[in-house]
Amino acid sequence: MIKVEKINKSFADKHVLKDVSFSFEAGKTNLVIGASGSGKTTLIKCMVGLHTPDSGKIIFDGATFEDLVKKDKRELRQQIGMLFQGGALFDYLTVEQNIAFPLSMFTNMSEEEKKDRVNFCLNRVNLNNVNNLFPAELSGGMIKRVAIARAISMNPKYLFCDEPNSGLDPQTSIIIDNLIQEITQEYNITTVVNTHDMNSVVEIGDNIAFINKGKLAWQGNKDSIISSDSPELNDFVFASQLLKKLKQ
Repeated sequence: MIKVEKINKSFADKHVLKDVSFSFEAGKTNLVIGASGSGKTTLIKCMVGLHTPDSGKIIFDGATFEDLVKKDKRELRQQIGMLFQGGALFDYLTVEQNIAFPLSMFTNMSEEEKKDRVNFCLNRVNLNNVNNLFPAELSGGMIKRVAIARAISMNPKYLFCDEPNSGLDPQTSIIIDNLIQEITQEYNITTVVNTHDMNSVVEIGDNIAFINKGKLAWQGNKDSIISSDSPELNDFVFASQLLKKLKQ
């Protein structure tokens, strides 16, 4: 579990996050939703250590990040897997080399052990016989699955996904959503997904934080979001005329 408690973050004179508190539960897909500029990306960056909050706490399974010594912070970061928007694979490395990259950086695994781990991760995301392909030879959905395989290669306790369905067709998006949820439940990972995709919200939103103008404006799950009486949330969720008719 990850808890954020009264997180505040400003850039110059712009107050981006305002006393945000939320609990991200293990074994569940925790979604952070909100309009562009709402502060949700800043919240995620604070949680993974790319930004330092001005005040407040980020607590990983009882350990407050800012209170950890340098060695413990490094160990914690190695327990974090990251799925970047677009996949962010190294285009000059093969699939196998991409997935093995964090293993080479942070472990003392032998080449045989790394290869076994790569194959295990590829099998888990339902990809076979792609080890020697380069990213340019993969479809968009395959790139995302390779990126997921790399994100779980270190067997993380925490998984952060930034717009995992960006650029994908609806059918492939569902496959990626289901894969993220399956892995989360199977390994009891605390998964945090930053998304605009309302299909993801209603499919895998076990625990949802809606950020509006820097504040936590609503929290709930995929079942309660449809019946919410929050005007700000409804304006965001039912933005199109078609969805407004479904709400009615």
